[in-house]
Amino acid sequence: MESTSKIAVALKYDPSIASAPFVVAKGKGKIAERIIEIAEKNGVPVVSSPEIVSDLYRLEILEEIPEKLYLAVAEILAFLSEMEEES
Repeated sequence: MESTSKIAVALKYDPSIASAPFVVAKGKGKIAERIIEIAEKNGVPVVSSPEIVSDLYRLEILEEIPEKLYLAVAEILAFLSEMEEES
């Protein structure tokens, strides 16, 4: 078994259906690689943050992120928003 297996978690935020971002996909190894590949192919930004992804990976699909991760995820969303404005 690979000890440094890649982990990926995909989040969605739609304030019309949830009060916080929630998990729409997650996986390790080949599944994580496929999640990243699909995101990149569809123009969805990919951010590497090992500290946050390990916490997010513990959540279930469709589960909202916990309050303790609001600030970290908000910072990522703000960063992505800035990148979008610059392009």
